[in-house]
Amino acid sequence: MNNHPILSATDLNKSFDSLQVVRGVTFNMEKGEFVSIVGKSGSGKTTLLSLLSGLERPSGGRITLDGTEITGSSENELALFRRETVGFIFQSFQLIPTLSAWENVALPLFPVKMLAEKRRKGALELLRQMKMEHRADHRPGALSGGEKQRVAIARALVNSPKIVFADEPTGNLDSETGVAIMDILKRLHRENGMTMLMVTHDLDLAGSADRIIRMQDGEVVS
Repeated sequence: MNNHPILSATDLNKSFDSLQVVRGVTFNMEKGEFVSIVGKSGSGKTTLLSLLSGLERPSGGRITLDGTEITGSSENELALFRRETVGFIFQSFQLIPTLSAWENVALPLFPVKMLAEKRRKGALELLRQMKMEHRADHRPGALSGGEKQRVAIARALVNSPKIVFADEPTGNLDSETGVAIMDILKRLHRENGMTMLMVTHDLDLAGSADRIIRMQDGEVVS
């Protein structure tokens, strides 16, 4: 039985020129855990998320994700690792405007060898779970903010990731829609055992998680 944390950071640092944005962060995250990182704007929480997910490289320290130390990986290795291991949910949705909803969901699968119909069926099934199957052929410009985020959540799950990173997933939504999106994330965690690390400035939303990490001036303070 593997009892190692799914995510581990040791003495993690990140500097941009002379500005140190993340300072000596060390923490572990277990499989199936839902963790929120909270802090004011400029606290370093989004940078920390980018480091932990392999989107940015640390200036110092070590990151192990799903048993692989990623800090020494090449860009190509990181890209492949993210595709096979990680799901992302962004505040700004990051949907391709020229693609339909189902094509956006299926996008991470296009480099994978599989029949086109299987790829499409997988995307449509996830849209069905998000109650978005009736919008499958619509492009992002025809979708509301909440609908776009449901598509983005489906896309984050299409590669069956070991862990999902969510950066302010309700930040561009009104409060009612934000609550609906959080209900989806909580359901995925509760019913599917999804491992998720979420950045938010909203303490009420953060309270949905199993554990809260608070950041201030680049450091974990509690």
